[in-house]
Amino acid sequence: MEAGNHTQLSEFILLGLSEDPELQPLLFGVFLFMYLVTVLGNLFIILAITSDSHLHTPMYFFLSNLSFVDICFISTIVPKMLVNIQAQSRVISYKGCLTQVYFFMLFSVMDDFLLTVMAYDRFVAICHPLHYNVIMNPRLCGLLVLMCWFTIFWVSLLHILLMRQLTFCIGTEIPHFFCELAQVLKLACSDTLINNIIMYVATALIGVFPLTGILFSYSKIVSSLMRISSAGGKYKAFSTCGSHLSSVSLFYGTSLGVYLSSAVTHSSHRSSIASVMYTVVTPMLNPFIYSLRNKDVKGALGRLLSRASSSL
Repeated sequence: MEAGNHTQLSEFILLGLSEDPELQPLLFGVFLFMYLVTVLGNLFIILAITSDSHLHTPMYFFLSNLSFVDICFISTIVPKMLVNIQAQSRVISYKGCLTQVYFFMLFSVMDDFLLTVMAYDRFVAICHPLHYNVIMNPRLCGLLVLMCWFTIFWVSLLHILLMRQLTFCIGTEIPHFFCELAQVLKLACSDTLINNIIMYVATALIGVFPLTGILFSYSKIVSSLMRISSAGGKYKAFSTCGSHLSSVSLFYGTSLGVYLSSAVTHSSHRSSIASVMYTVVTPMLNPFIYSLRNKDVKGALGRLLSRASSSL
């Protein structure tokens, strides 16, 4: 490959989920529906929490942040996909691809961090109920969220700065429906050893530490619940963790499913289909998990909708 073919790259080609022209209208309709449901569902959660003073607590503060991140997360991927389907184009610019890689990493890891912080919040609420308001004060809650943003901002930026040093061949095809870091690195014409080392180290640290924090929090929660003699007391205490456990299971379950799918099948097409679960389906289901399983959120949503209908 000539050097000129390395330096003049201005765009990538996203192969998408299917090359069948007859499936494109169906894919467009399905993903548009899922995108709108995700945005509206999470937006309602945010509005319900901010408008109801009863929900101005640490747990719902973290939940509103999670809903905001889910909106941003899916907006990083799906709109570009819909535009490409509508325009019958698979092109994404080089800068657009790097931007998508950056924000995909930013919001996906932020999701993970917030789930970890929420697990810590439940640990304090159940294991140290008398000191909950003192420990989980507004200053600490804001500091925890800011620390999460600060950490992943620089980790994502490091990946992008390293990718800027790579060269790619003209007409490079990405066997995915969005620019994902590992897929893009595979297509580089230059040496990616440092990029891969940083990616694996960051993935291990970002994956292991949050999951360890979640498992530690719930081990302490279970240990504390075992000391409660009343069955009703155990259920009432643990019921506050139900929605969070569902979100954690969904997030890590779909992520693990994508990893196993890519490791077992070695098929980029099947891996990209599996990726739909954690990039689109998970953000869409989170509002339903937290609204259907939570009486406080359901009540706040009902009051929000009633106020909105009465003002019309």
